[in-house]
Amino acid sequence: MLHLVIAEAELEPVPKSIRNHPAVVRYAKKRGKKPGEVLLESTYHHAALRKLPDGDRRGRPDIVHICLLNALESIANREGLLRVYVHTRNDEVIHIKPETRLPRNYNRFLGLMESLFKDRIVPRDLGLLRMEKMGLMELIDGINPDGIFVMHEEGALTKPIDFGRRLASLRNPTVIVGGFPHGDFTNRVRGERISLYRKPLMAWTVINEVLSGFEVWTAYPE
Repeated sequence: MLHLVIAEAELEPVPKSIRNHPAVVRYAKKRGKKPGEVLLESTYHHAALRKLPDGDRRGRPDIVHICLLNALESIANREGLLRVYVHTRNDEVIHIKPETRLPRNYNRFLGLMESLFKDRIVPRDLGLLRMEKMGLMELIDGINPDGIFVMHEEGALTKPIDFGRRLASLRNPTVIVGGFPHGDFTNRVRGERISLYRKPLMAWTVINEVLSGFEVWTAYPE
């Protein structure tokens, strides 16, 4: 079973310090919600983000959306070979059931995530998405992997198919992909650093390459 963790994802409700900012107030009013009930979104809140630490990388739920669509619709997930988690910048972890089918529409995805931050589980009857307060390494320890790999542009350059073969040889490997637009992890992340290309790649591209390489060795009968 391959465990995929989208780590330090820039997914959070609007912080209290900027909830009175005009850009936030206008956006929340348009959505029919209170400022504290909407997600921070750089497209709409770019002026307010200037007032936040790390404002140039925050407010990117779109990265999580694309990454999750790719992972949950992958062959590996359809074959029951994958578990996916999202760890946020504020040390919350979203546990996602493999049968989850996320909205393709981005605005509907935002609404779903806003409900998750409010209720901690959605939908209540099925519990497809569940959020709890948890640090990244606490999550990793709970998975109890026999291999931890951090996808990093400064990692050991490895062909996707070779990395996939290595993952397939393990019982419970965990792959960590940063859920932020640029820069490095803000905290030390334990694991072997791996790079799949000589230049930086977007998070969803990394996920696609990792899963494609893994599927070659696991998802097809010989």
